[in-house]
Amino acid sequence: MQRLREILDPFLLLLIGTVALASLLPARGEAAGLAGAAADAGIVLLFFLHGAKLSRQAIWNGARAWRLHLATLGTTFAVFPLIGLATQQATAIPPSMRAGLLFLTLLPSTVQSSIAFTAIARGNVAAAVVSASFSNLLGIALTPLLVALTMERGGTGGLISLSSIEDIVLQLLLPFIVGHLARPWIGGFVSRHRAMLGRVDRGSILLVVYAAFSAAVVEGLWQTVSRGELLLLAAACIAMLGVVLVFTLLLGRLLGLSREDAIVLQFCGSKKSLATGVPIAGVLFPAGAVGPILLPVMLFHQIQLMACAVLARRYGAADAQARLAAAG
Repeated sequence: MQRLREILDPFLLLLIGTVALASLLPARGEAAGLAGAAADAGIVLLFFLHGAKLSRQAIWNGARAWRLHLATLGTTFAVFPLIGLATQQATAIPPSMRAGLLFLTLLPSTVQSSIAFTAIARGNVAAAVVSASFSNLLGIALTPLLVALTMERGGTGGLISLSSIEDIVLQLLLPFIVGHLARPWIGGFVSRHRAMLGRVDRGSILLVVYAAFSAAVVEGLWQTVSRGELLLLAAACIAMLGVVLVFTLLLGRLLGLSREDAIVLQFCGSKKSLATGVPIAGVLFPAGAVGPILLPVMLFHQIQLMACAVLARRYGAADAQARLAAAG
């Protein structure tokens, strides 16, 4: 039971509950408008806090350990998108969810779980902090750009328009920059109240998910998606994660990275950020399209946590045994 609690992400359970609530009691009419406005405000707050949390030193440090960081960024923003484009040939999966698979591959890496799993595996935690933070910083600009470059080619029917650039600037980049510039005044408060602000982060994401799935349910989401299609989607997520885990393992060996840095590459390079993906999807796509697009992101999020939790424990146990053997 304890191991089950460690593997299952409580926040993902809240997300599932939010989807269930939106499925049973979707926001309609004026309520939908209020939910959408609240979700937009949540996105602005979310990226303001991201900017306030990230120290300038972490940004400057992103240029160091260049081989590791380039390998991680290349996996995140080049190898993953190529895999995403390949998934567009899976015609058994509905086009809207294929679009979600492609969008998933364009997202930056996670921060918290990448660092946590690196620590459990006894990898280079400092490098993981820099690599994951740098990935998220670049992702604010790179993910919308990659969406604009690839989504139509991926067969999504051109869900993104040029007018979304204004939304990206006003809801993502500007709040992030303002938050970062305000860090000298609010950085101490943010550091002292990380737990409370973490709940604000999660609440903002839940608002976006509720608004997105409400709109999708009103549009008939669950009448168009079958159980078999959901199973195919989960299988596609598992296959993608497996390919990237093997790729990063082999790439670390090819580059001659130390064991500690190779662990960073594998855990930071194989992750995709739900926390960043939800608000970006809310900005880039029409309300009715966000729900199906987020389904792969939510599935992949839980799958990556379960798989990497097992992998990190094995790496950590193997390192502990090696140290004991060396000491003996």
